[in-house]
Amino acid sequence: MANTPRTGLWQKAPILLILTAAVIGAFALRGHLSLETLATHRDSLLAFRDAHYAVSVALFIAGYAALVALSLPGALVATLTGGFLFGLVPGALYNVTAATLGAVAVFLAARAGFGAAMGDRIAAGGGAAARLMDGLRENELSVLFLMRLLPVVPFFLANLIPAALGVSLWRFALTTFFGIMPGGLVYTWVGAGLGEVFARGGTPDLGLLFKPQILGPLLGLAALAALPILIRAFRRKGL
Repeated sequence: MANTPRTGLWQKAPILLILTAAVIGAFALRGHLSLETLATHRDSLLAFRDAHYAVSVALFIAGYAALVALSLPGALVATLTGGFLFGLVPGALYNVTAATLGAVAVFLAARAGFGAAMGDRIAAGGGAAARLMDGLRENELSVLFLMRLLPVVPFFLANLIPAALGVSLWRFALTTFFGIMPGGLVYTWVGAGLGEVFARGGTPDLGLLFKPQILGPLLGLAALAALPILIRAFRRKGL
């Protein structure tokens, strides 16, 4: 049975809410979710963590996931906060789990709102977009992993595009979790050292991800992820 206009509107409501929150949050929260805010409230945050550890973990994961799901600014600060409050381990696990949950929420909202219909229109239209969709499906795991490992595509769009192209939920979640883990580990590590940085009034090095000793291994992982795509291309050409 075809969707009624009201049913279609309800299906689109979650993704419309996310897009609205993203626009409002970009202005309303600008400057509020910052390292300066974290430095100001660090003592109260640490005291609450020490007194209510399990609650702190639950609130942190829920808040970080909501931040990602609603596409609000401050995800990097949230990652640093995870390292600051919980250390590299288990802080990295909390960060990656929260970011993955938020990404899955965006993916599901987009798929419910327009993903399947958009995928059908792309396939029917042919052209470069249809070939891109076919290429993604043929090399789904590799392409999805590359999108996360090398953040050339903005995180929000990397949640929307797979939904529009009909990617399966488990593959999206799997590649998101493991694809963002290397970068998550680096920034959680930076966050774990924020206590000393704050104590001496310094500023953390947020460009650490692009230093050769960090970027090199990331590019190596990207090359491994791209290898199946290259092998299929060579086989197709009979090489």
